[in-house]
Formats: sequence, structure tokens, C-alpha cells
Amino acid sequence: MDVLLVEDEKTIAITLRDALEEDGHNVTVACDGLEGRRHIEDRTYDVVITDLKMPGMPGMEVLRLAKSNSPDTEVIVMTGYGTVETAVEAMKSGAYEYILKPFSNEEVVHYLRRIAAQRKLVAENRSLKEQLGRAQSLEGLIGQSRPMREVFQTIRLVAPGDARILVVGESGTGKELVARAIHNLSERRAKPLVAISCASVPETLLEDTLFGHEAGAYTGATDRRIGRFEYADGGTVLLDDIDDMPLSTQVKLLRVLQEGEVERLGSAAPLHVDVRVIAATKVDLLDAVEDGRFRRDLYYRLNVVPIELPPLRDREDDLKLLAQHFIECFGKKTAFRIEDELVDEMLRYSWPGNVRELEHSIERAIALAGGNEVLQRVHILGTKAVPTRRAAPARVTTLREAVEEAEKGAIRAALEHTGGRKAEAAKVLGISRKNLWEKMKAYELEA
Repeated sequence: MDVLLVEDEKTIAITLRDALEEDGHNVTVACDGLEGRRHIEDRTYDVVITDLKMPGMPGMEVLRLAKSNSPDTEVIVMTGYGTVETAVEAMKSGAYEYILKPFSNEEVVHYLRRIAAQRKLVAENRSLKEQLGRAQSLEGLIGQSRPMREVFQTIRLVAPGDARILVVGESGTGKELVARAIHNLSERRAKPLVAISCASVPETLLEDTLFGHEAGAYTGATDRRIGRFEYADGGTVLLDDIDDMPLSTQVKLLRVLQEGEVERLGSAAPLHVDVRVIAATKVDLLDAVEDGRFRRDLYYRLNVVPIELPPLRDREDDLKLLAQHFIECFGKKTAFRIEDELVDEMLRYSWPGNVRELEHSIERAIALAGGNEVLQRVHILGTKAVPTRRAAPARVTTLREAVEEAEKGAIRAALEHTGGRKAEAAKVLGISRKNLWEKMKAYELEA
């Protein structure tokens, strides 16, 4: 960090400066309060360390000036004449810490390490919020990873038309959200989106649920019932877990897709319906076709435009974004956070329940957090054993993609090494500052 040390005792100034520089900080020394004021007015520092009693300008005024000039600057006050009153006044004026002389240099080094860690957390939280703002989002689908960008592009391309969609993805990946996004971007958005889970409706009732019945169609059918297809006329029907639909119902669904007509149970008069059908499945339907559990002709009727949702374990670029999104959803404006070590474990965990599991984990962790703003591992991952290393999923990339990833990594490392100073980073990378700026803009990188 950039540190301003305001100290009139030469021995303390030299030894403390050396200790801080050895720990990696850039230290500017001012020999009295007036020189300290000139430095503060000239530029902004991450940390100001000031003596309390000095010639020219007392440390309390240095403290107030530093906080007035930059509220994010942390100020540590040192004094050999400490009283409770001055300590209280310093803390009320915004001091980070109040240290009595004599002190060990290691004590100050420790405070700066703590400040650096806190600043890093704040910066990462701010960066995540900015990324959330930039990340593409459709009806709760959030992501900036390549697989999700491809999903968003497909949704936007197919939504305006009437082509049937087959959404494939594991449980918890957001298949219903995809259907909702397609419906809301289509010309049918003013009409209903009707979702039916073929797995949750008993087989004996599914046909009745989809197509309805006339009064007297069977024992107990005292009134006419409007089916979900008829109710969705002009809109969209989502058939979730289509792989669980019995073969007898598949035959009738095929007729709806071919003829655009439904028949209520107990009626011989077909009804014309204008619906767009989106089907969703958690399995490979071709395997179900080969096993005789799903009609081949129906499969090809439904699979006009396939959309494959990636599991969360293949979306490492999105996990922190999603976690931050759920923290904001459930946190009620409390600045909950997840420490780096736990994030690393979360990235290695396989998330069999996908985004839904992550959502419930964050909600549970916040509910059990009490007064602690740091979310706990046991509340997010429970007692699950997470491997220390997980092999990355094999994926063949183009040479251009590999070069882009390497350049982004080199730019991030150079900026981190130089503390975000672009001119120095450009020198480290061996390119011009203009070239660095252009690459950062192209790759959406921020110092």
C-alpha cells in the first residue's frame, strides 16, 4: 500500500519506514505536520501513520485532513503522551488505531496487514457487484462464463419466433428460468406461461391436467375442467421433466404438436389451440428413445432448437457472481461476505444440486449467521469433504482463446504487482500504455 509516515523523531521514522518497506509497502516520510499536510494535499494515500505531538501541525489535524481528503484512507495515530480523552477524540475523528509509544515495529506492520486484507475484501466485493451489473441476466439467469453467454445468445435468437425448444440440463440448473426468459422475450408475453411438471403429476392425472375433461367423463368428474393447453392458448406451455411422461400421454401430445388441436376427456370435438411448446429434461432423451421409454417421432418434434444448460461445476467463472447475487437477495442490505479460503473450497465442490443448491446454501448460511458478517463453511458446505484439487473439465479451446486467457492472466498479474499503476504495468509487460489500455478495455479488465 501507499503509506505516509508523519513523524518528527528521526530514529522512529527510519526504523518504522524500513520495517514497512520490507513488508512490501511504499513509504513516504514527512518530518513534521506541515510537510505531512503538503503530501496529503498533493495525493491520496492508503494509510497515514502520524505522531500526535509535532511541530508545525499537530497529528489530530493531520488525521482530520487525511480523512477529509479521502474517507477511505486509514489513519493510525502514535503518541508518547496518551490519555483516554485523546484516544477517544482520535477514534471519533476516524482513526483506525491509537498506539502508545514505545511500540514494536511489528505491531504497526500487523495493523497494516489487517488493513490490506480488509481493503482487499472491500475491493473484491465492489468488483463482484460491478461484474454483476455487467453480467448478462435474463429472468434470474446470471452468468458471464462462455457457456452461459452462448445460452443467452440462443435465447435472444429464438425467443421472437415460434420454434419449439428442448432445454436440457441437470436438476437445479434453471430450466424453468430459460423457458420464462424465452416467453417474456416473445410476442406471446401478454398471454400465459403455463408450466407443468410431468414428474410431479400422477400418471393417471397427467392427461386430464394437460387436456381437461367434460362433465361426466368419468366417475367423480362432475364439472367441466379446462386443460393446461387450453388455458395457455396464445401463450407458452412448459413441459418440465418431459422424460417422465408416460407413453400413452406422449401419443396425445404428438397429435397436439401435429394438428394444433386438443380433445378434452369425454369429448369427441377437437379444440384448436395456439401454443408454443418448450420441453425440459434432465436426461438425454435419445437414451430414453433407445430404451423404448420415449417416442422417437415426438423427440424430433420437440427437439427443434436444443438449449443445453451447463452444470454449476462447469461454471467456475460464475460461482462468485451467483453467490454475491444470493447474498444481496437474502442479506437484507447486510454486507455478508465469504472469505477466500471458503471460496476456493466452493470452487472445488461439485454442486450436484447446481444453482438451486448454491442458493439454498447461501440462504441457510445467512439465516444462521447471527451477528457475524462472515459466512461460515459449516453453513454453506456442511460437513462435506471437498477434494483439495479437482481436475478441470476437459475442453478443447481455439488458439485465439488460449492466447486471450494468457494475456488476461499476464495483465492481471502485472497490475497486481504494480498496485494498479498502469504505466508501470505496461513497462513490466513490455507494451505501451495505450496498448495496455486497449487490451484492458477489450477484455473488460479493471485495475
